[in-house]
Amino acid sequence: MTNPEPSDAVVDATDARLLLELIANPRATGVELAARLGLSRNTVQARLTRWEATGVLGSFERRVELRALGYRLSAFVAVVVDQHRLEAVVGELAEIAEVTEVCGMTGPTDLTVRVVARDADDLYRITGQILKIPGVVRTNMALVMQESVGPRTAPLLRRLAEQARPADGRRLSDT
Repeated sequence: MTNPEPSDAVVDATDARLLLELIANPRATGVELAARLGLSRNTVQARLTRWEATGVLGSFERRVELRALGYRLSAFVAVVVDQHRLEAVVGELAEIAEVTEVCGMTGPTDLTVRVVARDADDLYRITGQILKIPGVVRTNMALVMQESVGPRTAPLLRRLAEQARPADGRRLSDT
Protein backbone atom coordinates (compact mmCIF):
# COMPACT_ATOMS: atom_id res chain seq x y z
CA MET A 1 0.00 0.00 0.00
CA THR A 2 1.29 3.45 -0.83
CA ASN A 3 1.44 6.48 1.42
CA PRO A 4 -1.22 9.15 1.04
CA GLU A 5 -0.44 11.75 -1.61
CA PRO A 6 1.31 14.72 0.02
CA SER A 7 -0.41 17.10 -2.42
CA ASP A 8 -2.08 19.11 0.34
CA ALA A 9 0.96 19.03 2.58
CA VAL A 10 2.95 22.25 2.66
CA VAL A 11 6.48 22.11 4.00
CA ASP A 12 7.74 25.40 5.39
CA ALA A 13 11.28 26.50 6.25
CA THR A 14 11.02 25.16 9.82
CA ASP A 15 9.80 21.82 8.48
CA ALA A 16 12.76 21.81 6.09
CA ARG A 17 15.22 22.41 8.95
CA LEU A 18 13.62 19.60 10.93
CA LEU A 19 13.67 17.22 7.95
CA LEU A 20 17.34 18.01 7.29
CA GLU A 21 18.11 17.21 10.92
CA LEU A 22 16.26 13.91 10.55
CA ILE A 23 18.29 13.12 7.44
CA ALA A 24 21.51 13.79 9.36
CA ASN A 25 20.30 12.00 12.53
CA PRO A 26 17.47 9.59 11.63
CA ARG A 27 17.37 8.03 15.10
CA ALA A 28 17.13 11.30 16.99
CA THR A 29 14.26 11.57 19.45
CA GLY A 30 11.75 14.40 19.41
CA VAL A 31 13.46 15.90 22.46
CA GLU A 32 16.87 15.80 20.75
CA LEU A 33 15.48 17.34 17.57
CA ALA A 34 13.79 20.10 19.55
CA ALA A 35 17.00 20.92 21.43
CA ARG A 36 19.18 20.94 18.29
CA LEU A 37 16.81 23.24 16.41
CA GLY A 38 15.63 25.46 19.25
CA LEU A 39 12.03 24.30 18.92
CA SER A 40 9.61 23.05 21.52
CA ARG A 41 9.15 19.31 21.88
CA ASN A 42 5.42 19.75 21.18
CA THR A 43 6.16 21.61 17.93
CA VAL A 44 8.47 18.82 16.76
CA GLN A 45 5.99 16.10 17.71
CA ALA A 46 3.08 17.89 16.04
CA ARG A 47 5.03 18.25 12.80
CA LEU A 48 6.16 14.62 12.82
CA THR A 49 2.57 13.50 13.39
CA ARG A 50 1.27 15.76 10.59
CA TRP A 51 3.93 14.46 8.18
CA GLU A 52 3.02 10.86 8.84
CA ALA A 53 -0.70 11.59 8.39
CA THR A 54 -0.22 13.53 5.14
CA GLY A 55 2.40 11.29 3.54
CA VAL A 56 5.27 13.79 3.71
CA LEU A 57 7.51 11.10 5.18
CA GLY A 58 8.10 8.12 2.92
CA SER A 59 8.20 4.56 4.12
CA PHE A 60 11.12 3.13 6.05
CA GLU A 61 11.28 0.52 3.29
CA ARG A 62 13.15 2.96 1.02
CA ARG A 63 16.15 2.90 3.36
CA VAL A 64 16.88 -0.80 2.91
CA GLU A 65 19.83 -1.27 0.56
CA LEU A 66 18.88 -3.84 -2.06
CA ARG A 67 22.50 -4.94 -2.48
CA ALA A 68 22.40 -6.09 1.14
CA LEU A 69 19.57 -8.43 0.13
CA GLY A 70 21.68 -9.90 -2.68
CA TYR A 71 20.25 -7.84 -5.56
CA ARG A 72 23.37 -6.56 -7.30
CA LEU A 73 21.77 -5.64 -10.63
CA SER A 74 19.23 -2.93 -11.29
CA ALA A 75 17.50 -2.08 -14.55
CA PHE A 76 14.83 0.19 -15.94
CA VAL A 77 12.33 -1.51 -18.19
CA ALA A 78 10.32 0.68 -20.56
CA VAL A 79 6.95 -1.00 -21.09
CA VAL A 80 4.41 -0.31 -23.83
CA VAL A 81 0.95 -1.46 -22.77
CA ASP A 82 -2.43 -2.06 -24.37
CA GLN A 83 -4.20 0.96 -22.84
CA HIS A 84 -7.33 -1.06 -22.09
CA ARG A 85 -5.27 -3.27 -19.78
CA LEU A 86 -3.07 -0.64 -18.13
CA GLU A 87 -4.51 -1.01 -14.63
CA ALA A 88 -4.32 -4.81 -14.78
CA VAL A 89 -0.70 -4.66 -16.02
CA VAL A 90 0.26 -2.39 -13.12
CA GLY A 91 -1.42 -4.83 -10.72
CA GLU A 92 0.51 -7.76 -12.19
CA LEU A 93 3.79 -5.82 -12.02
CA ALA A 94 3.15 -5.10 -8.34
CA GLU A 95 3.00 -8.88 -7.75
CA ILE A 96 6.59 -9.37 -8.96
CA ALA A 97 8.79 -9.03 -5.87
CA GLU A 98 11.78 -7.73 -7.85
CA VAL A 99 9.77 -4.80 -9.22
CA THR A 100 10.72 -1.93 -6.94
CA GLU A 101 8.99 0.94 -8.72
CA VAL A 102 6.45 1.53 -11.49
CA CYS A 103 5.90 4.99 -12.98
CA GLY A 104 3.32 5.99 -15.57
CA MET A 105 4.96 7.99 -18.35
CA THR A 106 4.08 10.32 -21.19
CA GLY A 107 5.49 9.74 -24.64
CA PRO A 108 6.08 6.47 -26.47
CA THR A 109 6.53 4.45 -23.26
CA ASP A 110 3.55 3.86 -20.98
CA LEU A 111 5.40 2.61 -17.90
CA THR A 112 8.93 2.73 -16.60
CA VAL A 113 9.59 -0.18 -14.27
CA ARG A 114 12.62 -0.40 -12.01
CA VAL A 115 13.62 -3.98 -11.30
CA VAL A 116 16.41 -5.56 -9.30
CA ALA A 117 18.04 -8.94 -9.86
CA ARG A 118 20.67 -11.14 -8.27
CA ASP A 119 22.51 -11.73 -11.56
CA ALA A 120 22.02 -11.72 -15.34
CA ASP A 121 20.09 -15.01 -15.35
CA ASP A 122 17.75 -13.66 -12.68
CA LEU A 123 17.24 -10.46 -14.70
CA TYR A 124 16.38 -12.55 -17.76
CA ARG A 125 13.79 -14.47 -15.72
CA ILE A 126 12.23 -11.24 -14.38
CA THR A 127 11.97 -9.58 -17.79
CA GLY A 128 10.40 -12.78 -19.09
CA GLN A 129 7.76 -12.51 -16.35
CA ILE A 130 7.02 -8.94 -17.41
CA LEU A 131 6.67 -9.93 -21.07
CA LYS A 132 4.18 -12.69 -20.15
CA ILE A 133 1.76 -10.23 -18.52
CA PRO A 134 -1.38 -9.95 -20.66
CA GLY A 135 -1.51 -6.44 -22.08
CA VAL A 136 2.25 -5.88 -22.28
CA VAL A 137 2.95 -5.12 -25.93
CA ARG A 138 6.74 -4.72 -25.78
CA THR A 139 9.61 -3.80 -23.49
CA ASN A 140 13.00 -2.20 -23.74
CA MET A 141 15.51 -2.59 -20.94
CA ALA A 142 18.42 -0.45 -19.79
CA LEU A 143 20.82 -1.86 -17.20
CA VAL A 144 21.92 0.53 -14.46
CA MET A 145 25.70 0.62 -14.62
CA GLN A 146 26.21 3.04 -11.74
CA GLU A 147 23.90 5.08 -9.54
CA SER A 148 25.67 8.43 -9.72
CA VAL A 149 23.06 10.44 -7.81
CA GLY A 150 20.61 8.45 -5.73
CA PRO A 151 17.16 9.48 -4.59
CA ARG A 152 17.53 12.64 -2.52
CA THR A 153 15.64 15.57 -1.09
CA ALA A 154 18.30 17.31 1.01
CA PRO A 155 19.28 19.94 -1.63
CA LEU A 156 15.65 21.00 -2.00
CA LEU A 157 15.19 21.08 1.77
CA ARG A 158 18.35 23.20 2.18
CA ARG A 159 17.00 25.69 -0.35
CA LEU A 160 13.70 25.93 1.53
CA ALA A 161 15.41 26.14 4.92
CA GLU A 162 17.57 29.03 3.71
CA GLN A 163 14.39 31.09 3.52
CA ALA A 164 14.50 31.16 7.32
CA ARG A 165 17.96 32.66 7.73
CA PRO A 166 18.79 34.03 11.16
CA ALA A 167 18.40 37.80 11.63
CA ASP A 168 22.20 38.25 11.46
CA GLY A 169 22.19 36.94 7.85
CA ARG A 170 24.33 33.87 8.52
CA ARG A 171 23.68 30.80 6.42
CA LEU A 172 22.08 27.86 8.24
CA SER A 173 25.15 25.80 7.47
CA ASP A 174 27.18 28.35 9.49
CA THR A 175 25.00 28.06 12.61
